[in-house]
Amino acid sequence: MRRATGARVRAEGVTLTTREGPVYTGIDLTARPGTLTAFQADSGGGRSALLLTLSGRMRPTGGTLHVDGYALPEQARKVRRISALGLMDDVNALDERLRISEHLSEARLLRTRPAARSVADSAMTAAGLADLDRRTMVKELSMLERRRLGVALALVTEPRLLVVDNVDGGLGSEHRADMWRCLKDLSEEGLTVIATCADARELDTVADRDTQGPLPIGQGTNEDTNGGGRHARP
Repeated sequence: MRRATGARVRAEGVTLTTREGPVYTGIDLTARPGTLTAFQADSGGGRSALLLTLSGRMRPTGGTLHVDGYALPEQARKVRRISALGLMDDVNALDERLRISEHLSEARLLRTRPAARSVADSAMTAAGLADLDRRTMVKELSMLERRRLGVALALVTEPRLLVVDNVDGGLGSEHRADMWRCLKDLSEEGLTVIATCADARELDTVADRDTQGPLPIGQGTNEDTNGGGRHARP
């Protein structure tokens, strides 16, 4: 079953600067529904901040940004209702003391509208975890299972924009390819998926004309930063 149509994301010169200096600068991006976009930067390169901005959870200091026609940051609340985060350090980390079933129940309770329990089944299947025993404690999961669970918890909210941070973190080459395939499959079902990574080599295993990236995250002046749209696949 196809998911709801994804949200169109349009960024022009989006920048975030703090007292310590630029976090990211000059982000240009057009992400259509049903596409996968990947940004690449090392740790500390603005990856998490950019995803939080694109999903309406952090205010940029410059540029223009629209998600599904909503202007950010003015309409951030509406954007948050249609977007969801995969795992992100210091934002929504898994609680190792909980079971998978408890995380899923909590995710259902945090939805803005009621949903049947089947939404959790659908989310787990889409994240490649249909056969995982939900009585399993988070502390017993592999890194790949944790990253997939983060995606599943995000999908419980039935978002139109899914952002996933640090796709490759802690994973070997084969498992990185598995994660990109998972995200690509979700985009092919209609979602708009935007992700970040440090190593994008395995992105090529799923790349097609509906894939953008890897796009750099600039931290210099706007004039020195390349626009994201230039890296779309032919």
